[in-house]
Amino acid sequence: MLSEQVNCCKNKQDLLRAKLGTVPLIFDGGMGSQLNLKGLRPGEITDECNLLHPDWVSDIQASYLEAGASCILTNTLGSNRFHLADSKFTLREIIEAAIQNGRDAIDREDTRCRRQGIDKSCFLFYDIGSLGQLMEPSGSLSFEAAYEAFKEQILILRDQVDAILIETVSDLYEMKAAVLAAKENSDLPIFSSMTFGESGKTLMGATPTAMVTFLEGIGVDCLGINCSLGPKEMEPIVEEILSVARIPVIVQPNAGLPVFSGNETIYNVTVETFCEYIYKFVKAGVSVVGGCCGTTPEYIRGIAQLLQNEKLVRRLNPPRTCISSGSVSVTLGEQVTVCGERLNPTGRKLLRQALLEKNYDVLLLEASSQEQRGAHVLDVNVGVPGIDEPAVMAKVVRSLQEVIRIPLQIDSSNPEALERACRIYNGKPLINSVNGKREVMEAVFPIVKKYGGVVLGLTLDESGIPPLAEDRLTIARRIVETAEAYGIDRSDVIIDCLVLTASAQQKEVAETLKALTLVKRELRVHTVLGCSNVSFGLPNRPLINKTFLAMAIYAGLDLAIINPLDEELMATIDAAEVLLYKDVDSVLYIDRHASDQVDSSAHLCSSPKDKPISAPNDLSIRALVEAGMKQQVVGATREALKQRAALDIINQEIIPGLDAVGKAYESGKLFLPQLIMSAETTKIAFATLRENIPTDEEQQVKGPIVIATVEGDIHDIGKNIVRVILESYGFLVIDLGKDVPAQAIVDAYQTYQPRLIGLSALMTTTIPFMEKTIAALHEIGADCKIMVGGAVLSLDIAKSIQADFYAKDAMGAVEIAKSVIPD
Repeated sequence: MLSEQVNCCKNKQDLLRAKLGTVPLIFDGGMGSQLNLKGLRPGEITDECNLLHPDWVSDIQASYLEAGASCILTNTLGSNRFHLADSKFTLREIIEAAIQNGRDAIDREDTRCRRQGIDKSCFLFYDIGSLGQLMEPSGSLSFEAAYEAFKEQILILRDQVDAILIETVSDLYEMKAAVLAAKENSDLPIFSSMTFGESGKTLMGATPTAMVTFLEGIGVDCLGINCSLGPKEMEPIVEEILSVARIPVIVQPNAGLPVFSGNETIYNVTVETFCEYIYKFVKAGVSVVGGCCGTTPEYIRGIAQLLQNEKLVRRLNPPRTCISSGSVSVTLGEQVTVCGERLNPTGRKLLRQALLEKNYDVLLLEASSQEQRGAHVLDVNVGVPGIDEPAVMAKVVRSLQEVIRIPLQIDSSNPEALERACRIYNGKPLINSVNGKREVMEAVFPIVKKYGGVVLGLTLDESGIPPLAEDRLTIARRIVETAEAYGIDRSDVIIDCLVLTASAQQKEVAETLKALTLVKRELRVHTVLGCSNVSFGLPNRPLINKTFLAMAIYAGLDLAIINPLDEELMATIDAAEVLLYKDVDSVLYIDRHASDQVDSSAHLCSSPKDKPISAPNDLSIRALVEAGMKQQVVGATREALKQRAALDIINQEIIPGLDAVGKAYESGKLFLPQLIMSAETTKIAFATLRENIPTDEEQQVKGPIVIATVEGDIHDIGKNIVRVILESYGFLVIDLGKDVPAQAIVDAYQTYQPRLIGLSALMTTTIPFMEKTIAALHEIGADCKIMVGGAVLSLDIAKSIQADFYAKDAMGAVEIAKSVIPD
């Protein structure tokens, strides 16, 4: 019986893959709101309904199928070890019951369709949601722990469903853990859908293009957006996704934005308006549609009727050579991309010594300086004799991801080091490198394919570097064709024609430029060069470097591995972009160089301003706070205390630095990970300073503030973020946790006498508990202000439930706290 079920699932998987991208696929709509109509009480766990009320679940799923859905989701959005830690049922019991409920619903629909002579295929997707924890470095959940939590689900569900949908995720790093768990422990089709805010970015700051870059690279079958926004608010995000994605796209909006009316939450988009937007999305190129919060079978019925005879629009986006971090994507070919070369110990004694001594602060400061000076990508090489290169590479990559936003180039000749780093890298990595040797390609290409990276191919083989351009082209062709045999598109291969030194191999320098042009023309791939190699052994190296760089750009160079602290090299790129008509109307050039002063007495070949690596204490505490450098701030604070009073450091360095980060966050220049890292850095600095503040100088404690997630709601990511940010501003915060009854909050008020109480809710069904809590506080005459926040809240809802303030985000909560509890 089991083997028959497995074979059936295999056939359904093949059928699903055949349909995907050829005919519209329609998913179901909201589950939680439908369970509420069935009788689910606020505070009850929806996933437990799979066992307590299986008929409710299968009835809802069957109603969506009857309305026209072809794909239904298991009721398992929160079925993981974190959300169900206190459940009376095991994870296996809940998941297996959920799958059985879904199968029952599909069996009912199959029976109905046979009776009515309807030809219809129905698919059961296992629904995986966010773990509800912040990933490192913003939170405490490690990548490995997240992977294991997702793997635990996959091992239960595999061979029992037709596909997997990973949805409502706001962190690309968490999405990577989920996708890898699914790919490594099953062969099911994988759909991935992320949640974006009105800013057009995820909670952790990822752009739609960064999402597409990563998910296409790692090999999901379908990608897109769901939840959080209504269809109107999603429209610009969907447009951006469709402009770059080459695989099928899924869109599942909410039924608008929530409005609290009486004791229930309603949504403000009608069935007709919702369906009009869905139809528009399909005509623009979306392949898979459905509904999220607030949608009902009527919404799905409306979609199905509109799309009944509709054909999909074929999108013909060209392949792009893209890499990404967890938030930023870089596309080669749009401009000359700069890869910072200064995290490579070759020829750099200080960096080599830092790696041997595990003094990674030096690397972080160097990385930050390169990012600030305009690098788009950073090369990371830790190849020093005597170290455990795989372990050190993984450690350095983790550390760099804490302080910089731009992508990394993982540079090693050690396949294990490449594997370790690629696995924990947040985004689509640039992998350096392979060459024309068969054994090297066999070792590296599987890593590139598995983690969806872009790989550098060096034009050398067993015979070394060929002197002639045509022979380098031959090796480049072998690399590209072998990559394609591994399933790696040629757009994910960048060819390095290798720069030789003009002092020793002068003739071959011109051959490098010729080879570069040939590779661009014949193989249609992007190119890279490590430009500074050309000048070794010659005087006035900067002149040679910038001249060669200009020649290489004209020959077709896309990625320049250079020193971004060299102002003349960076200016050469700016000028070349103007002359090659890439910087249209010289906009960027004028912006960067309008104020340049030309010193006619200066020699043409003067050395560039190239600052050496800074010692960790050379940066101000304010700069460390703004950069979020937790590891460096303790030493810098102790050094500052030798010269200045603790309160001066707080008022002149820490608070201004944190305010600057807050303003950048509010303006969209920085995102949540940077805000949290700066807040954590501030807390560490405060802890160091408190040890040195005389009792009579110690600042008065600001607060206390009591915060809690209200009864019935087990989500506390937002609340935890608010706590961290408030604490970084010096407020005393008492966190009561999640699923907190109204009486417990009343008791906390009477115990701590806070001047401000913050209440959080993520679920629409728990807004009545928030209103109940506020009423209970008013009933006892609580002399404090109450602020509320959460994804389902709005200013109108806050007013309707008698809250004093609505905090849109963590910085909003800080401003409210400042107004209620001034310094």
